[in-house]
Amino acid sequence: MKVKATITFNYNDESQAKVAFKSLQPDNIGFLESYRNHNSLVCNLKGESIKTILSTADDLIFSEMLVEKVLELQNK
Repeated sequence: MKVKATITFNYNDESQAKVAFKSLQPDNIGFLESYRNHNSLVCNLKGESIKTILSTADDLIFSEMLVEKVLELQNK
């Protein structure tokens, strides 16, 4: 069975989306395709099972949470 999912992260502006895209890119090679769309980062996940997709999504969300913390520190 093939499973697909899309996760979209929305940011305050395009520069934050660009930082997130560049920060997450090394982690995502081979596991998902991502692109920026204005102030959003769109991540398309594909896998052979729900378990694989959930694992990839979990890793992605955890990594994005770190990016959010960096962006918060940058804005202080």
